Amino acid sequence: MLIWMLRHVMAERGIWTGAELARLLKTKAGYQLSAPSISALLNEQPKQMKAETLDALCTALACTPNDLWSHTPTQRKGA
Repeated sequence: MLIWMLRHVMAERGIWTGAELARLLKTKAGYQLSAPSISALLNEQPKQMKAETLDALCTALACTPNDLWSHTPTQRKGA
């Protein structure tokens, strides 16, 4: 199972709102996301993500994709 850790990474960096994240994306990564897109990233686990968006998040937050996702192997029944 993958767990989306964006809010955790943001909190570690003292970033508390979507507006702060949007400004950081624009200034540090030159990347712009709409308010609804940022809201979706903050409030639900993405089902898919453009590599470009992931790259911008990592650049803006000075992190790696491994910081944004936590993986726990899924237990299969009968295995």
